[in-house]
Amino acid sequence: MIDGMTSPLVLDLADDSDLPALTSLYDGAARWMLDHGIDQWQPGGKDAEHFRLRMKEGEVWLARTAGGEAVGAYELWWQDEPAWGPQPPVAGYVHRLMVDRAAAPSGTGKALLDHAEERIAANGRPLCRLDCRSDNAVLLRYYQAAGYAVVGELATKTDGGSAPYAVTLMERALGPR
Repeated sequence: MIDGMTSPLVLDLADDSDLPALTSLYDGAARWMLDHGIDQWQPGGKDAEHFRLRMKEGEVWLARTAGGEAVGAYELWWQDEPAWGPQPPVAGYVHRLMVDRAAAPSGTGKALLDHAEERIAANGRPLCRLDCRSDNAVLLRYYQAAGYAVVGELATKTDGGSAPYAVTLMERALGPR
């Protein structure tokens, strides 16, 4: 349970029964981005098989309201060679931080990010890392406001379906909480 919000959230590891909710959250976030001139995700860009693989290779967390409505999710990877190259086990990598902007309580995105940081620290890793498209100024500002520092750029990331694009690499040192 995540407290300190307008209404508490319950976070659980996702399983196969959550695949429809995860794909719906992704598509909703992608539509919101497109509606706001942000060219990052495309509706239909991540299907159930994507999330099933992420559950197998890492962790996928789903946030629900006390009433059971899925309002957010994120992926937690324990390595990310496509963006960061081979690395020692010093970080966790957050991907696909998704919030249902119509239904999620205020602060859900930050609560998900805090949860990811807690999971990473609990696994003995001192850094939380993420990346986002370099041309997504809104998301870059959001992560910087959450304490993330720009540590590099990868000019040619691909997601398997589109032309290469530049991503900004960001990290946050995780101290005692």
